[in-house]
Amino acid sequence: MGFGHIKFLSAASLLFVISMLSSSAEAKECGKCVFQSKAAFFSSPSALSSGACGYGSLALGFSGGNLAAAVPSVYKNGAGCGACFLIKCKNSKLCSKEGTRIVVTDLNKSNETDFVLSSDAFKAMATKGMGDSLLKHGIVDVDYRRVPCDYKNKNLAIRVEESSNKPNYLAIKFLYQGGQTEIVAVDVATVGAANWNFMSRNYGAVWDTSRVPKGALQFRFVVTQGFDGLQLWANKAVLPADWKTGVIYDTGVKVTEIAQDGCYPC
Repeated sequence: MGFGHIKFLSAASLLFVISMLSSSAEAKECGKCVFQSKAAFFSSPSALSSGACGYGSLALGFSGGNLAAAVPSVYKNGAGCGACFLIKCKNSKLCSKEGTRIVVTDLNKSNETDFVLSSDAFKAMATKGMGDSLLKHGIVDVDYRRVPCDYKNKNLAIRVEESSNKPNYLAIKFLYQGGQTEIVAVDVATVGAANWNFMSRNYGAVWDTSRVPKGALQFRFVVTQGFDGLQLWANKAVLPADWKTGVIYDTGVKVTEIAQDGCYPC
């Protein structure tokens, strides 16, 4: 596994991180905050996998298909894509005390609920044998909190999007981001070069640039950590010089950090 931490950021990345991470020092750690809201469900998980994060059918393999669309405050203009939550419904007659883990894959524009879950995730909140009964309620009261994502043996991966057009345009999306963080800045460079080019968030988990370096490519990215940003990078060529669209490339980096996002009041 090759990754490193550095103590400097490009000017563009630094300004972006500051704007994203301007939390008060008195803010509570979000992972310890429990929120109350309501949750509904979609009958088809494909409605969530094809959502605003851009994961497509790959999302169906996240967390056993327990997917969710989240309100803008959780979606965070796409920075919340891939975030994991523990969600529990509050109907003591139908719901388990353990709840279930969900992954954010879409934007929920409803004012009635913080989450719209896949039907599998909705049923997973129920006690054994009561999933269908819970579905009949349609909307339920829930408690939820942010938890780390655990993809076990999977490293952070990059998928080259079909919209990419070598050599003038590159679009990628990040998969299998572990820990409890958000990617807030991305840079790309030719392997061994010092001239890093920043990428922009196109939408959801998709980042792009029209300034594509030549040759094999390396990446560095900023994730939230503590109340600051931590920059990580792969000490290898992540994309070969002959990179192809639709292919998933392993970065060799495993993200395990836990961010203390400012979320006062809980």
